[in-house]
Parts: sequence; structure tokens; C-alpha cells
Amino acid sequence: MTGHDIIVIGASMGGIETLKDLIKSLPGDLSASLFVVQHTYSHAPALLGEVLGRAGALDCANAKDGEPIRHGRIYVAPPDYHLLLKNDHVRLSRGPKENRVRPAIDPLFRSAAAGSGFCRLR
Repeated sequence: MTGHDIIVIGASMGGIETLKDLIKSLPGDLSASLFVVQHTYSHAPALLGEVLGRAGALDCANAKDGEPIRHGRIYVAPPDYHLLLKNDHVRLSRGPKENRVRPAIDPLFRSAAAGSGFCRLR
């Protein structure tokens, strides 16, 4: 993820109001990319991207596999997919559930740390 300023955010199932408040407080010209995972059930409706998009000035939507990473955008993990960062693009994975959920926060945080150059995961 060389050249990308990223912010990764994780929330539990009850964190929607806090996420909306956070998104609302961000400037519309933010020179970073945000990645949001909320622990949820795999069969939940895919509404989080839309809900968060209405909360603030940044472009926000459910992430799409292979989508390029760009500043001023919020990428949201869709239901039943882990959100991962790979070089300069987004990856979605139906890997094993973690902490009984998919999407889970930990895969996003691991992929962000591994891509940052500050952490080597095996």
C-alpha cells in the first residue's frame, strides 16, 4: 500500500451510531482512505455503506473486490465477506469466520498491518 494513507475502523454490531458520528466529523477533502468493518451476521442486508454515506461528506459504499484504493473514499465490508487490503486495491474474501462472524475486524487489521511495512505477519 505504498503511497496510501489509510484508516481502518472496526465496530461491533452495536456500533452504528458511533460510526455515523465519526463519519460525520470527517472533512470532505480527507487525504486518506477509510476501511470499515462492522461485525455482523452474514445474512444481514448490505445497507451499511449507504447508511454511512448519508452521514458525512465522503464517498462511501460497500467495497468491491479488486477496486483501487483512493483518497476521500470509505470502503465498507459487505455482509459475508472479509475486507482486506492488498497493495493498491481492495480484496473481499469468504475465508473462515473469525469470532463467529464474517465480516470480522481482525482480517482487515492484519492485512493493513502487513501492507504497511511496519509489521510482518507469517
